[in-house]
Amino acid sequence: MNDCCMQVKDLKKYYQFRGKKTLKAVDGVNLSVEKGSLFGVVGESGCGKSTLGKCMMRLVEITDGQVIFEGEDISRQPRRTILPRLRRMQMVFQNPYSSFNPKLKLSYSIREACRLYGMDNPEIDSRVDELLDRISLTRDDLGRFPHELSGGQLQRFAIARALLLDPGFIVADEPVSALDVSVQAQILNLIMDLRKIYGITMLFISHDLTVVEHVCDEIAIMYLGVIVETGKTTAIFSEMLHPYSRALMSATPEVDPLKARAGRVLLTGDIPTAIDIPGGCRFHPRCPECMAECREIQPELREIRTGHFVACHLYRDGLR
Repeated sequence: MNDCCMQVKDLKKYYQFRGKKTLKAVDGVNLSVEKGSLFGVVGESGCGKSTLGKCMMRLVEITDGQVIFEGEDISRQPRRTILPRLRRMQMVFQNPYSSFNPKLKLSYSIREACRLYGMDNPEIDSRVDELLDRISLTRDDLGRFPHELSGGQLQRFAIARALLLDPGFIVADEPVSALDVSVQAQILNLIMDLRKIYGITMLFISHDLTVVEHVCDEIAIMYLGVIVETGKTTAIFSEMLHPYSRALMSATPEVDPLKARAGRVLLTGDIPTAIDIPGGCRFHPRCPECMAECREIQPELREIRTGHFVACHLYRDGLR
């Protein structure tokens, strides 16, 4: 795994609910992010994708499993011990206005992380000037407070701050979902440009399949804390195998409304919660192709084609 930047093995994150019930936010996830790649994680709200990203970044402590960054297991090491490693792991959050202290000018917020890791002022100035040019903002913008900038401008600063420390891995947690549609395209193009320049390795979390298709090399589709399908983006979008993946895809907006109605997959049944997970396949209460064994046996993630994995009993003997 010399080309692996970030890897998680059987990762679990459980929360105790009022001392009685357990919320299984992430329940046995395995994935590997290769160096220089953009890996997308997609799913509905509450599927555990943001918790997965925070576990990777050590922002929340995991319940079980391993987080391996650049060949080193950082799962349970004290933060002070792995501080040099954490410098190379940065995060871009969904809401740029909550990413910065509203009482501080951006110049202070941008430089604060650099000072924490011992960068001197000339090095900081040089790095800031380079990144301001890359994100098409000026030094005058640095002297403003967060509320004086638009959401798109502030998200550009959030991306620049993540790049200041020359990270080896970035988690972008729905970085465009809080922005206007026209601004979303600008930020996505900026991420693609910066990827080429700096060779970024990124976990890109989103609920929008069309966005992930545009920017990511590989994707994993999550449902109720587990991965139900994963593989190269081209393979996934050429033929989605899992019924949940197909339902997600059918929910994306179409330019032609008649086409959208004809191809729509309508899911029935109540949406389960991560506190009360159904037995067998977690998707079976809503699945239009549910079989008897789906209610009793949880399917394993199997390789159906080279590099294309799916957890579904429909493919227990290979492709249908």
